[in-house]
Amino acid sequence: MKLNILPLKESDYEEVLCGWWKTWRWTPPPKNFLPENGTGGFMIYDAEIPVVAGFLYNTNSDVAWADWVISNFEYKDKYKRQVAINLLLLSLEERATQMNKKFMYALVKNKSLVNVYKEQGYEEASSYTTELIKKL
Repeated sequence: MKLNILPLKESDYEEVLCGWWKTWRWTPPPKNFLPENGTGGFMIYDAEIPVVAGFLYNTNSDVAWADWVISNFEYKDKYKRQVAINLLLLSLEERATQMNKKFMYALVKNKSLVNVYKEQGYEEASSYTTELIKKL
């Protein structure tokens, strides 16, 4: 099994990610809410099929924030999906290390995704309760 890692492209937001978010019944975040206007992350492919994507926020501290991890609902190979998610998290971590970050941060609701993060060495800090965003 060969999975490919590519940086997100400008077109991925409209052509791929918004559809995925809607399929999973999430409201797509505005493009300018995402790192690098929607290109600050990676997409994992199985051959030509996009499987999973996620973003990495750069902060002005020693923290990098992994967020908006989303997968292709139509991709039904659960084993490969799991491998792709692990590869995505490792890729985000590698990028954070290149940025000299000392910590990775994530807010995750989905129980199976929480388990993947924990397998990657993340520790639960507290129970996720309420996400608040104010548009300025």
